[in-house]
Amino acid sequence: MNVNIGMIGLGTMGRNLVLNIADHGFSVCGYDKDEKQRQHLMEEAVEKPVSVAVSLEDLVSKLKAPKVVMLLVPAGAIVNMVLEELSPLLQKGDVIIDGGNSYYMDTAKHYQNLQSSGLHFIGMGVSGGEEGARHGPSLMPGGNPESYEVVRPILESIAATSDEGPCVAWMGNSASGHYVKMVHNGIEYAIMQLITEIYDLLKNAGGFNNKELHHFFNEWRQSELQSFLADITADIFLQKDEETANFLVDQIQDKARQKGTGMWTSQSAMELNVPLPVIDAAVTMRFLSAMKEERVEAAEKIKQGKVEVLSIGKEKLAEHCRQAMYFAQALSYGQGLHLLSIASVTYEYKADLAEVLRVWKSGCIIRSAMLNDLRKEWLNDPALTNIILSPFFSKKLFHQREHVAALIQTAIQFKLSLPCFSAALNYYDAYNRARLPANLIQAQRDYFGAHLYERIDKTGRFHTEWLHESTSDQ
Repeated sequence: MNVNIGMIGLGTMGRNLVLNIADHGFSVCGYDKDEKQRQHLMEEAVEKPVSVAVSLEDLVSKLKAPKVVMLLVPAGAIVNMVLEELSPLLQKGDVIIDGGNSYYMDTAKHYQNLQSSGLHFIGMGVSGGEEGARHGPSLMPGGNPESYEVVRPILESIAATSDEGPCVAWMGNSASGHYVKMVHNGIEYAIMQLITEIYDLLKNAGGFNNKELHHFFNEWRQSELQSFLADITADIFLQKDEETANFLVDQIQDKARQKGTGMWTSQSAMELNVPLPVIDAAVTMRFLSAMKEERVEAAEKIKQGKVEVLSIGKEKLAEHCRQAMYFAQALSYGQGLHLLSIASVTYEYKADLAEVLRVWKSGCIIRSAMLNDLRKEWLNDPALTNIILSPFFSKKLFHQREHVAALIQTAIQFKLSLPCFSAALNYYDAYNRARLPANLIQAQRDYFGAHLYERIDKTGRFHTEWLHESTSDQ
């Protein structure tokens, strides 16, 4: 047979990617164990070069060489099962693409195992949701360059486009594609939480109603704060609930769900000793939001008094929010990119951060106007690891710091929590200090555990027999 590519998994993402690929002139054969999913695809693919297979063997038999098969199935055990069944049906030089949100360590194992057998394996991050899959996602394939070249024509044709071309590129070796997508999702968590904190402050301290909130976020569309997440936030505040006629956002339970990729980002950062306090705080708030019953009980018991008067005007508060958002969003991107730069060296990905930023410019969830400035900084200095040290952002962040501090002070006045803004400010201030109080921690560790310490006046590691006069009984 002469089908260009096979797709395993015909749920929402898989089905929409099949249709996207077919729209660009490539023939696709889809397979799903669920017959209803196969039927659903064929109903939508009328007059398109799309077919379905009734088994993996049937799917593989329809593909032309080198055979290209993409998986869009749940990460973990199901990916493992599909690979075990699929790989014996393929030959040396054929390509498998895992387009799901697989854990990067799992991808690294699959890459190593399949490469050794002569099969090409690409772990590819796909961002953009249902709409992106259908009309143009941001694609982050990793593996080896030879594997990417085999599928490059298809991927470039279906990807979103920006002013710099298709939003797809080889991300680097091994599991780099899924690692980049994991970092993307960590940044996504942070930006969503930052927007949520601004919403909380404007509503509960500034007294903004939903129409005012829509107007506030809608103004960002034409500013340096423009982003996909801000755009959809503006739209959300206009949506009415069909059942109650109230604004829908007010009818939604305050429990945010997650799939774990943000947590993976924090875990990887801890393993690599990279500070990600804004992303960490965003992940923590997902957990805290899920503790609804406990929060309700605590609120009833503690009954914190409310502050009724805003000490600054609504427009001043709004301006603090705008400036603080740029500050914290920039640091969210910056912390994620710092992690990616360290991981690229540690795992030998050889990722090009300027290319990563280009790929994120359209189609993905974290696309924003800010990515243009970030890309310029990495093009000017490919060795850059932290945006606080970049000429452009160092000036911006310095002047915006006071707005973040003012925002946090207002939140304290109203007993509101701004964990991500607070984390951003603390990170910025700590990073800019030549000397931190960690000397005391070194002394404490040596006192109770003889872990040694370093001195400022000579090299080496030292131990002291500390005085115990004030030590309490243990």
